[in-house]
Amino acid sequence: MFKPEVLSPAGDFECLESAVRFGADAVFLAGKQFGMRTASANFDLDELKKACDYAHKNNVKVHLTCNTLPRNYELAGLPVFLENAAEAGVDAFIIADVGVMELAKKHAPNVALHVSTQAGVTNHLTANTLYNMGASRVVLARELSLDEIAGIRAKVPQELEIECFVHGAMCVSFSGRCLISSYMTGRDANRGDCAQPCRWKYHLFEENREGQFFPVEENEQGTFLYNSRDLCMIEHIPELVKAGISSFKIEGRAKSSYYVAVITNAYRHAVDEFMKNPDSFKLPDWIKEETEKISHREYNTGFYFGTEPGQVTDNGGYIRHYDVVAFCESSDGENANITQRNKFLVGNTLDILPPSGIPFNAKCLKLINENGEEVESAPHAMEKLTMLTDKPIPAGSVIRKKR
Repeated sequence: MFKPEVLSPAGDFECLESAVRFGADAVFLAGKQFGMRTASANFDLDELKKACDYAHKNNVKVHLTCNTLPRNYELAGLPVFLENAAEAGVDAFIIADVGVMELAKKHAPNVALHVSTQAGVTNHLTANTLYNMGASRVVLARELSLDEIAGIRAKVPQELEIECFVHGAMCVSFSGRCLISSYMTGRDANRGDCAQPCRWKYHLFEENREGQFFPVEENEQGTFLYNSRDLCMIEHIPELVKAGISSFKIEGRAKSSYYVAVITNAYRHAVDEFMKNPDSFKLPDWIKEETEKISHREYNTGFYFGTEPGQVTDNGGYIRHYDVVAFCESSDGENANITQRNKFLVGNTLDILPPSGIPFNAKCLKLINENGEEVESAPHAMEKLTMLTDKPIPAGSVIRKKR
């Protein structure tokens, strides 16, 4: 049985470190051009080299997104971009455009080619055609069921890897190809600039009664026509493996290092637990609970089991049960040196996510600021403190508090 890859997002170097620390087999990230998330910090050439060196030292692969749909005026910059990325050490390009794919074969022949979900691959004929064109992996359209994915797996070469999203935000448009943002804001979603108007509130009004709004559905918060649920497949690892998926992709290059740490860790442990006992696998409760400790919209299973309610029509907000309060920079086993992110108090019970990935609770017994003064709370963002707890907190731990 093939062990699937856990593929994590890295919008910046801090997210990359979180992905590596908490068990990713590979990361996907973008340069400063041709990536689908311009809102993320992303990586310039020097940062990309540093990212590849760091990842490779930890046996983690780097997949570079080059998945926008470029216009004519952008094409002249592509060869140098591809050559520089190859020299930096990226392991694969994620590409949506067949012309870009041909350029990559010419200018970076030793870099693997992965076909983006933006290409909308939904059948074995297209998957085989792309394989014959040089692709080593296809990222299937998110609209496919597990049965359809298994059907593709059965009719393509074993050498062709199949990657699928298993967690994160879902787009309302087919394979992420959307025009709403372009029409309403002039920001092209297919070039990484989506303004996410599908998340906005909407009302109807009658043209002769300006200012008199009529909610499509009665709700004091507004009406949310397009607002997608988040995808979560953590409870369905056996079905994903059985369908023949090679890589479990976690969405989130615009999300925080905390999100990357928690969700990477959850899928890392879920996959590892499944591989130990595939015939009698039962997801440990704590792994499912971890997916509830990040900010998220209501979860569903996307299209994997056919259609189920995909939209949240009664709210546009996030579910958030925990706050990150600090990160542990170093520890002597008794005292933890931390950087504060949100306020907490002496006496609080804290939820610790250590690099081992198994969460535990610890009570804050004492806080000392940089002046050596004992304080009762940590109210200042990015403040450096020393914390004494009733259990040792390992370096690299994420420290959280339940709301």
